[in-house]
Amino acid sequence: MDIASLSERLEKISVGYGVHLGFERDPDWFLLKLQEEVGELTQAYLQHTGRARSKGSTPEQIRETFHQEFADVLCQLLLFAHQHDVDLVREIDNKWLVYEG
Repeated sequence: MDIASLSERLEKISVGYGVHLGFERDPDWFLLKLQEEVGELTQAYLQHTGRARSKGSTPEQIRETFHQEFADVLCQLLLFAHQHDVDLVREIDNKWLVYEG
């Protein structure tokens, strides 16, 4: 699976999400939703590392939630980039991979 096709698939899902819940996915929404997901990843990390209440979840459930939050953050980042026509592969090549030896 490549990033461009994944982004297109996520965009379709996100459009449906907005329609289903009756809100506009304006430019602010993408950034705010990304921030929300980073917050949820942070909370899951704190639970996973024993620095937050488990809220009745088992260690296995906490680990699963922690792992799933990575997907939420990545998907929201891809949607935000898609909204702003950012070619992430090109930007990764230009920003990170130029340092490969």
